[in-house]
Amino acid sequence: MAFTPLHDRVVVRRTEGEEKTAGGLIIPDAAKEKPAEGEVIAVGEGLRKDSGELIAMAVKAGDKVLFGKWSGTEITLDGEELLMMKESDIMGIIS
Repeated sequence: MAFTPLHDRVVVRRTEGEEKTAGGLIIPDAAKEKPAEGEVIAVGEGLRKDSGELIAMAVKAGDKVLFGKWSGTEITLDGEELLMMKESDIMGIIS
């Protein structure tokens, strides 16, 4: 992908939601909730303080992250639906 987000923005690919319940029932697409976790695809360089000093990003490409249900803006890059959000919308890194 030839796209680099600016400042403290992060591009995330959602992970696929569960196809079945714990009891084995298949969940139809209309009833599925969008997952609130994904993989970081690209990150900006970070924010700058008033003094000009760069505040480094806490996430990097390849990290698995957890974010809010309504976080980010849906974008399409190279035919793939992704999310762009600020780093502050990310709640944590899944290890």
